[in-house]
Amino acid sequence: MNDAQVRELQSLHPELASLFFQGAGAVSDAADEAALEEVRVRFLGRKSALTQILRAIPSLSPEQRPVVGRLGNLVRAELERLVEARRAELRRASLSERLAGERVDVTLPGEPFPLGHQHLISQTIEEVEDIFIGLGYRVAEGPEVETDYYNFTALNTPDDHPARSLHDTFWIDTASLRWRAAQDVSGAAEAAAGGVAKTAAGGAAKTAAGDAAEVHEVLLRTHTSPVQIRTMESQSPPVYVICPGKAYRRDSDATHTPMFHQVEGLVVDEGITLADLKGTLHYFVREFFGRERAMRLRPHYFPFTEPSVEVDIECLLCGGEGCRSCKYSGWLEILGAGMVDPNLYGFVGYDPDNVQGFAFGMGVERMAMLKHGVPDLRAFYDNDVRFLEQF
Repeated sequence: MNDAQVRELQSLHPELASLFFQGAGAVSDAADEAALEEVRVRFLGRKSALTQILRAIPSLSPEQRPVVGRLGNLVRAELERLVEARRAELRRASLSERLAGERVDVTLPGEPFPLGHQHLISQTIEEVEDIFIGLGYRVAEGPEVETDYYNFTALNTPDDHPARSLHDTFWIDTASLRWRAAQDVSGAAEAAAGGVAKTAAGGAAKTAAGDAAEVHEVLLRTHTSPVQIRTMESQSPPVYVICPGKAYRRDSDATHTPMFHQVEGLVVDEGITLADLKGTLHYFVREFFGRERAMRLRPHYFPFTEPSVEVDIECLLCGGEGCRSCKYSGWLEILGAGMVDPNLYGFVGYDPDNVQGFAFGMGVERMAMLKHGVPDLRAFYDNDVRFLEQF
């Protein structure tokens, strides 16, 4: 506010002039932001004397209203400017005081920032892959959502096989999905072209729903064996592959989870025998569990191998002496294997008279549990950093 405005204010409205000088002095004397806020409320708040004067303008004479209104707003604007200026001044002073009082020792070491690392499951898969890649195998992958044909039928699995049961398999309602997709197409076509498109699209939706009933049932794969069928379909012998990946079954306890990991292997070539399978697995066991670890094969049954075996290793805890972990047998089961059933070659166009092969499969979580002494499978998925940091 300049000198001319001050003189005009004093001559035309002494009360406003007095309020202005009092407010300006109080703003200047405010020692901190809290005190400044009290001053602002006292002189500019809803209950302040200045606000009461401005509210009373309608009751004044027509000659006084413009004068009081102009001068009152002038005082308000000037006091608001002084308050903001004083607030900025106090903040600069506070910042300067803090900077003067605080000291940073630039020679001190920085705050540690812990880095993550591979999960134990990923480490185990890579370790298994490295061993077999060293033997000349390649890594093959396939879809986790599979058809009944690749997951069961092409693996020589009859309709009444337990793996087909709803109790341990996640099936997908393809008819519902196809009908829903067709309905979406129908709605879009109707919106774009009107009633004629509605009739045509409705017919397409019904056709899609009918087709859905004819397609193979779809499920989350229960093992990675379908990758072996897909691999044989895509190439001629020789075949040397391992198939790592996720699989799904309706199990959940200390030794089973609904989602788990497998590494399966397949060899198809001329002159392959059970001795080749045993030699391969013996090499793998020694590389993975240690060269001193003993191994044995036991007869078993799998629908896609014949003859079939289960593979045991000497108990890691008792060294074969017998303990609770191995049920006092001295042995722990690690995987299943066998010679590929010749019936499977009919699904992929191989000549069973010219080629032979073997297959094997292992649960990654089980391999990690045995090697590292993990007592509960669920620990892999609890995301407890205290557990994960150990590996």
